[in-house]
This record gives sequence, C-alpha cells and structure tokens, in this order.
Amino acid sequence: MNPLFYTYGDDAPIAAPATPLAECALAVIRTSGKNALSLAASVFSRPPALLEAPGNTVVHGWILDKTEKIDEVLVSVYRGPRSYTGEDSADISCHGGIAAVQGVMRALRRAGFRDSLPGEFTFRAFMNGKLDLTRAESVMELVSAKTDTARSRAVNRLRGSLEQEVRSIRDQLVQVLAGTEIFLDYAEDEFMETPGALDDEAAGRLPDRGLAEEALARLRVLARSYPMERLYHEGALVVIAGRPNAGKSSLFNLLLKEDRSIVTDIPGTTRDWIEGWIAIEGIPVRLVDTAGIREAEPGGDIEKLGMERSRALLKEADLILYVLDGSCRSDDDMQGFPDFLPEDPKRILPLRNKVDLCAPAAMREQKAGSFLGISAKTGWGIPELTSAIAAGLTLDRGGKEGTSPGIGTERQKGLIQGAIDSLEAALALADQGEPLDLIAPLLREGVHALGEITGEVSTADMLEVMFSRFCVGK
Repeated sequence: MNPLFYTYGDDAPIAAPATPLAECALAVIRTSGKNALSLAASVFSRPPALLEAPGNTVVHGWILDKTEKIDEVLVSVYRGPRSYTGEDSADISCHGGIAAVQGVMRALRRAGFRDSLPGEFTFRAFMNGKLDLTRAESVMELVSAKTDTARSRAVNRLRGSLEQEVRSIRDQLVQVLAGTEIFLDYAEDEFMETPGALDDEAAGRLPDRGLAEEALARLRVLARSYPMERLYHEGALVVIAGRPNAGKSSLFNLLLKEDRSIVTDIPGTTRDWIEGWIAIEGIPVRLVDTAGIREAEPGGDIEKLGMERSRALLKEADLILYVLDGSCRSDDDMQGFPDFLPEDPKRILPLRNKVDLCAPAAMREQKAGSFLGISAKTGWGIPELTSAIAAGLTLDRGGKEGTSPGIGTERQKGLIQGAIDSLEAALALADQGEPLDLIAPLLREGVHALGEITGEVSTADMLEVMFSRFCVGK
C-alpha cells in the first residue's frame, strides 16, 4: 500500500494539541476520525452527555485516566460532515500547561487515538471535500502570517478567491480544448471526400481562440501577483548601514520602538549586528542594525569582524538604509556611495540623519535632495522614511496594492507558469498554421496544471510532501 494512504489516508481516530505545549491559560486538543466521539466519551466523566450532544455544541466535564481525574474540560462536539475535517470530531479545551496537556493526550492514546501527523486534520478536510488545495495551503499561511495585511491576504484565499479564479480560467481552457477535440473528432468524416481539405481546414484554426487569449491574460495577472504575496508573507531584509557614529543605532531603536541597540557618542559602539521584526505598511520587515564601516583599517579584531559581518548582510539585503551624518555637510560621503554598497542603486535608500542640528531651511533643502533627511532623535522625516521603505521594497514586485486574488505558494506559482507556457506554445503553433492535433496536447497540459492547483488533479507523493510541512494539530 502507498505510504501516504497508509498514514495520511486512513480514517483512524487521531488527536493532537492545537496550541503550543507551554504554560498558558488554556489549551486545545483536537480529535477526529472513526468513532472519535465514542472514544472521547470513554475517557469523559459524562459519557451519555457527550454521545448525545448535537453537533456544534459544548459539553462540560472531566477527562479521566482510568479513575483518576486529569483535568476539568469543555468538549466542543462536531458531527460529520459539518465539521472541519468532514468527520466526527471533538475539540477538548483544558487548562493550559504542559502537564495538563500531556495528561489529556495520555488518556486519549489509551482510549485508542493515535497522534496525528503534521497537517493531517487539514489533509482529511481536503480528502473529504471540505477544502480545495488552495484553501488548505492558505490555512498555514494564516497560521504563519506576521502582519495584519498578510493575515488578510491569507483569509482572502481561505474564503476561496484563488480557487474561484483558477476554476474559472480552467473552465475557459476546457471549453477551448473541447472545441479543438470536437473538430479533430468530426472534421475527418466531414472532409473525407475532399483530399487535403482536412489539413487546410485544421491548420491555424484554433476554436474559441479569444477565450484562450483571455485565459492567458488572466494567468499572467495571477503570475505577477506572486512577488507581492510572498513579500507580505515572508517579509524582507532591511539593513541599516553607514559610517560609525552616523546614528544607525538610534534609527534602529526608533523604528523598532524599543531600546535594543546601545547608543553613545563614541564611534564604533556597535560591534556586531542586531535585529528585530517590524511592520511597515503591512510588510513584515526584518530590520538589522550593523556595525559602522570605515574606509580605514579598524582599530581591533573585534571591530574588523563586525564590519565583515556587516558587509555580508549588505549582500543579502532587499533594501539598505545608508545613513550619513547630515549635520556635517562637508562630508565627502555625501557625493556618492562607497564601494562596500551593492551596485544596484534601487537597493539603496540614502539618508541624512541628524538634520535636527541643521537650520530649518537646510532641513527643507535636504528633504528635497537625493538624500532623505531624517532625525532619529526627534522623529523628523520618519513618516516619509517608512513610505520610502515600502516603495523601495515593492518597486519591482508590481506595486503595493498587489493583485486580488493572488497566488500564495511556490507550488501554485510553478503550476501557473506551467499553464502559461503551455498556452503560449499552443497559440504560437496556431499562429504558425500548425495542425490542431499538435495544439490539443498543449491545451490539455494547461488544463491539467490548473487542476493540480486546486487538487482536482493530484498525486499521493505531491500531497504527502505538501501536508507534511504543516504543523501538528493542523
């Protein structure tokens, strides 16, 4: 038997904590599968109440391990098919804490439950027709969302926006494919009495070509949505760099809204990089404060090592905030970027810090120049800076607004691109006057790829890899 359906594909009763195993007020343990309610009732202090409870109701009682009371709980009862998995299920809300959760899990195992595999609850929801694959993937996107914007985009896919768009495009391609195959099936009989007529008639004539071109345009819109969707989900690396004593650490603390980096007037105070996560216009940003980089040789091995690490981070950064001491207008660094910065100017946002030490007219002049004037001490210019950071991160990703619906995973991206490639090749053959029997297989490949996105077409190996990446309890 295929390992997938030996593990993920059965209907055995399963149980797993749905909340972290840590000290907290409450914890939730999920159960589902064949005889899940009767097995849960066997370790519950009020078996008849649980067994007779209607779906979507809550029962109060105790979890027992033999005769010992383990914990006082609330059991939420769900009856298939009106449940998350489509099976009979029970969610046990117990007191938080490691010992309480472990005790309840121990009782459930003795009753006949096995520990669920990663993503097994969502896998069963997919297998029982409760979710398509795009919604299943959005569940983990929602769990790992770092900002409210990322959460909102994941919820949009969970509600079915991507599924509906993909199915609509697939319906268009199916119509084009059906017209093509009908022509191939019946054209030979129709033109049998006229030798050569079939070749003339079938060459370059793609039925419903307008639908094919519309489907291709919609697929390209979806493909363009991926960079923005991944930016909102995975975030970006923004590195603060510059000369020693330019105010990098002050800017880091201001953006982070807490004192994480030590700030002094002594150059070279920051010897190693320090990081924190912030949200900028809904984008998760991993903000890194680095050691100041000097052109001259540093005074010690520790500072030299810190500068080497700073240079390495600059190579990885999605955006670099290059900070200079704006109070010193004669600084030669104002004239250009030093060699340690990447060559791509779109990855660099040049900043003049300490403009609060300048006259008001000079501040206005700096704000209008190539360097954005800011003051990490007073907060002057910071709203403009956050807008500039968001613009810099979205510059090559299709803009801040993105596209709705959008594709949220690498798997979806690959399949969308496969459908685009197949459809482009089919239209190119049609333009060249090639016969439809060469075009039809390419249309079929596009239909197949879109079916894989929603799960209408799937393989055991693909499902195993996908759901094994989920967390336990989902």
